[in-house]
Amino acid sequence: MTDSPTQLEPGGANAIAVALGILGDEWNLWILRHAVDGCRRYGDWMARGSISNAVLSARLAGLTERGLFRKVRYSERPQRFEYHLTHRGAHVWPILLSMWAWERRWAPDSRASLPQMRHTGCDNEFVPELICHTCESAAGLHDVTTLPGPSGHWARSVPDSISRRRSAASGHPSQVLPHTMVLIGDRWSSAMLGALLLGTNRFGEFVDRTTAPPTIVVDRLTRFVELGVAVTEPRPEREDWVTYRLTDKGAAFFPVIALMIAWGQRWFRAPEGPALEFTHIACGGAFIPRLACGNCRAQLKAVSVQIVG
Repeated sequence: MTDSPTQLEPGGANAIAVALGILGDEWNLWILRHAVDGCRRYGDWMARGSISNAVLSARLAGLTERGLFRKVRYSERPQRFEYHLTHRGAHVWPILLSMWAWERRWAPDSRASLPQMRHTGCDNEFVPELICHTCESAAGLHDVTTLPGPSGHWARSVPDSISRRRSAASGHPSQVLPHTMVLIGDRWSSAMLGALLLGTNRFGEFVDRTTAPPTIVVDRLTRFVELGVAVTEPRPEREDWVTYRLTDKGAAFFPVIALMIAWGQRWFRAPEGPALEFTHIACGGAFIPRLACGNCRAQLKAVSVQIVG
């Protein structure tokens, strides 16, 4: 397995759909989290939690097929393998950090099970902040403009694999990221969240853009309101109609989405071109998301981040 990008099929799923299909699965995230922390063998992961052999085997096979792991034999008799992170797999660490930081800030019920993060550059625990790689200034949802790219059709951006992989029998990895999974843990939730982040605010627009059935749109919007990532506001022309608006909690999820899309477009390339094109308003350049230490403001690197606990 090389570390060159995967070329996607013309007219098929784009980088957003592929990235969400991989990273919208709790067990995949759990496996990657421990791989970043050094797990390589079946026993390493089995010792970290209550994952079954069947689930671990299936997820490792899927992640290897997608190029996040390289399977390496370490024993001939009996034949046994290690799973080594590729560059593609190792580069999920900023996404994981952003998810943990968002859950810690906005989902206090999950705080106890989240790892602490220490920046070795300043030797402090830290909260990561999203910045523009070019000008190194802060970059939130309202600091970036987003336009659809050549492969950015809505139908191509909806993942088709998350919900099919999930089953009651597979369980959940201790609900480490419960609020995150409400937002990206199934194909329609992730599509609806993307629509919200891009400014969609009316029911009919959600149906048209995501192609989701109206009953699904109602269900997902209700979940978002209950979770506190969106609120409803009456429309002036008719009080029983509403528009949907992101709350501060919803807007604060932007770093996770920006990093996921950047990772997807780096490693899974549609022949037509990118799905989304970001511009950082402050510097006018193409927006490449990066993370900085909230204490010393230095750009974070994988080798400078310690996962504690």
